[in-house]
Amino acid sequence: MTAPEAITIEPLDGPAAARAEPAFRLVYAEVFAEEPYEETPESVAAAFRRFRSQVRKSTFRAALARTAGGEPVGIAYGHPLSAAADWWDRLVTPVPAELRREDGQRTFGLMEFAVRKRWRQLGVGRRLHEALLAGANEERVLLNALPAAEAAHAAYRSWGYRKVGEARPWEGAALHDVMVLQLC
Repeated sequence: MTAPEAITIEPLDGPAAARAEPAFRLVYAEVFAEEPYEETPESVAAAFRRFRSQVRKSTFRAALARTAGGEPVGIAYGHPLSAAADWWDRLVTPVPAELRREDGQRTFGLMEFAVRKRWRQLGVGRRLHEALLAGANEERVLLNALPAAEAAHAAYRSWGYRKVGEARPWEGAALHDVMVLQLC
């Protein structure tokens, strides 16, 4: 097994992440093929159509973890939510207006986060998360997580996230926990 010190974490902006798409896709496809996600090649293709749109945002940020030999082992990416973001509209039970308020700078939406199985429980996920949020100007981070993804939930809780509701993030999606981390 690879030691955590042998892993480098590279912060990336949108254009750099676009150039590294094959690495992001490799990690995403492998991790999200596992239970409880069980993504199909079609859903991976759809995720990367969204990725190509997201990397064009000037506020997009990503982090990519690689071994010393360049093998991709983990990804994290997202962008601040715009005032028109519909993330909060998908909650099963509405939340107070103040929690829902977005202005394009208040909330960083963590769109995807994944570490390949061989490199889990080595601190790679924490380092990815820290690199992605280093220098963040947002007040908080928002993410959706499947309740059955117990290891992911445990990591998020250990980093300070708290559940604020449940949502179906897209048409036909399973119920996800909506989690928030206050940054300041």
